Amino acid sequence: MNIILLVIIVINALISYKAINDSYFFRKHEFHIGSIKSGEQLRIISSGFLHVDFQHLFFNMFTLYFFAPYVIFNTSAVYFLYIYMGSLIAGNLLTFYFHKNDYSYRAVGASGAVTGVIFSAILLEPNLYMYGFIPGYIFGFAYLLFSIYGMKAKNDNIGHVAHFGGAIGGYTITLSKYPLLISTEPLTVGALLVPIVVLFILQKISKL
Repeated sequence: MNIILLVIIVINALISYKAINDSYFFRKHEFHIGSIKSGEQLRIISSGFLHVDFQHLFFNMFTLYFFAPYVIFNTSAVYFLYIYMGSLIAGNLLTFYFHKNDYSYRAVGASGAVTGVIFSAILLEPNLYMYGFIPGYIFGFAYLLFSIYGMKAKNDNIGHVAHFGGAIGGYTITLSKYPLLISTEPLTVGALLVPIVVLFILQKISKL
């Protein structure tokens, strides 16, 4: 396993372990709109290393372990770290934008960062198949549409906005380094772009 990937997983595990067993630590570092607006912007980053329980932690880290090697192989370990952190921040910034008037909104988890890595892997590996038979670009397209549905329905506790923001982060950061993908893999790039455009259109016309 790549050392940077290992370090990220270990940091998530250690911080999440502390948070799960220390409610004060958890509340001090979680994503909380009211606290962020009062000046605690570090929560935008720290919340990405907290998880509500070990199942939440395992799912995110196992997914990261599966997809990160595709990104590292096609770019570098350092650029993978850039995508991971960039997607984490993008996910939480989009969450802040969508929930800026809900002072009680709270969230934690590395899902935004992990989703960004997934979408970077889909762009970099056009022949990547999810679950062995779903083309990556179809999975990505459907995943973002599901996230839009979840944001509109508001009937679960999943941070769909963070997932979406992370996906946008991984998408834009990857294309900024490899703009040639726009011409070599137009189907993948286009399929992932459509839900992003739809999201902001719905936001613009106040349908979210």
